[in-house]
Amino acid sequence: MRAGSDGPPPVLLIAAVVLALTATGVMLAIAATRRTPQQPVTIAGVPAPQAQSPACHALLDALPQRLGDYTRAPAAQPAPPGTAAWRRDSEPVVLRCGLDRPPDFVVGSPIQVVDGVQWFEVTDPHAGDAGRSTWYTVDRPVYVALTLPPGSGPAPIQELSDLIGHTLAAVPIRPAPPSG
Repeated sequence: MRAGSDGPPPVLLIAAVVLALTATGVMLAIAATRRTPQQPVTIAGVPAPQAQSPACHALLDALPQRLGDYTRAPAAQPAPPGTAAWRRDSEPVVLRCGLDRPPDFVVGSPIQVVDGVQWFEVTDPHAGDAGRSTWYTVDRPVYVALTLPPGSGPAPIQELSDLIGHTLAAVPIRPAPPSG
């Protein structure tokens, strides 16, 4: 040691700082890779007479782990057959396959085509502009419903349209006669 110097040698100080920074970096990396498991999504049961059909099984088997900003989430058990969910925050995106024709889908109903798939939108009249909307495929052998939370954007429908277009063959639409 040098005469008149107080404290540990500079090399020892540098090694201690490097060790502390490395330990902090490792802890941050571990914390970033650990995620709390997603809470299961409760999916309400609705009549879905074709939920066990080969078409629904093919679609469910092909579903992605991500839909835009949403990540696949487990369904709370017992989950209705023919269903799947994705979650970004608290509001999930829910898919149901094998449903009955939507009651409001009648001759003359507006249809939107997304990537070759024809969709019919049903909004919750009690929720106003901030409510969820449900979109039904109307040109496939089974009706598929996608319920979206407010602000979900177009990515979930676009990505599912591509998948549905490759998984389920198109069929002529089957609207109900207009009531009146």
